[in-house]
Amino acid sequence: MDKVRIGIIGCGGIANGKHMPALKLLPQVEMVAFCDIIEERAAKAAKDYGTEDAAVYTDYRELLARKDIDVVHVLTPNKQHSFITVDALESGKHVMCEKPMAINSAEAKKMLDVAKRTGRKLTIGYQSRFKPDSRYLKRCIENGDLGDIYFARAMAVRRRGVPTWGVFLDAENQGGGPLIDIGTHALDLTLWEMNNYEPAVVMGATFRKLADTRDAANPWGPWDPQKFTVEDSAFGFIKMKNGALISLDSSWALNTLRADDCKIMLCGDKGGADTLGEKNTLRFNGEKFSKLYVTEPDLRAGGVDFYEGAGGGKPHEIEARMWIEHVMDDSKPLITKPEQAYVVTQILEAIYTSAATGKPVYFD
Repeated sequence: MDKVRIGIIGCGGIANGKHMPALKLLPQVEMVAFCDIIEERAAKAAKDYGTEDAAVYTDYRELLARKDIDVVHVLTPNKQHSFITVDALESGKHVMCEKPMAINSAEAKKMLDVAKRTGRKLTIGYQSRFKPDSRYLKRCIENGDLGDIYFARAMAVRRRGVPTWGVFLDAENQGGGPLIDIGTHALDLTLWEMNNYEPAVVMGATFRKLADTRDAANPWGPWDPQKFTVEDSAFGFIKMKNGALISLDSSWALNTLRADDCKIMLCGDKGGADTLGEKNTLRFNGEKFSKLYVTEPDLRAGGVDFYEGAGGGKPHEIEARMWIEHVMDDSKPLITKPEQAYVVTQILEAIYTSAATGKPVYFD
């Protein structure tokens, strides 16, 4: 395969801000079809990123009917992830689906099962794995520097950062608020760094305490409280089968000064580590020669790639490149295995269920 021909389904913010610009950088990629329920949006994407003969659709099924498309990127609201991905896999396409995998674990399981049955490749868009601090930390953990990691904090906390466009505030279309939107990134990153995907029990709580604020101090403008049907913050505790504990904090609006879209803290019996999110800063801590220490590696220097041939670039660019390399060559690693994303979805659903029932959710 010399060229990978791609169809884009959903030409909104995440397509224009992440996927299409990254794919445009890859010489082995051709974006040949664009679909959106708003035809003008698909037409603009085709003009900006497509081949000269790129086609525009408003019905994704027409795009999937084409036999000359190898890969589909599903970049729609969360509710549509599962059934579009399943249809795409059934049509013989490989699929990159934007996070979260689905709005619940049953829908995610359908995606996983169909990918296995059809032999098509499926991945989920979790680009936080490819930040410089995340990649360097992974190498250190694999080297044994932290030892047995038994406690972690996953944080995706905004003081005020409520997305007021699209359907973000709509529980029906999104399946939840900050937990499923940005908390999913922090949880995915934590599980991946720990290489621990076996939850035992989950407890959670969700709140809608600030959503009724009018004329809120929000970088994307005030929201309409009547349309704000999801939580504004959510918190969970996840006990893993090996005894490790993970605390997950997520918010779009919370009265706190400790805010960042995705940062994690890991505590092991040999050392600990903190990432500082958007600053791409990483600190290690521990004890040596009867003294406590804190060290901060210079991530601006070379040699931080733990994937062979990953190269430089922004996280979403590395993600796109590794995905296409995997499509073209089975020997290349799959960036996010669907089985991993499925566990993330299971845990998110368990937090919502626990919050609704007031009871813990146990895993078999």
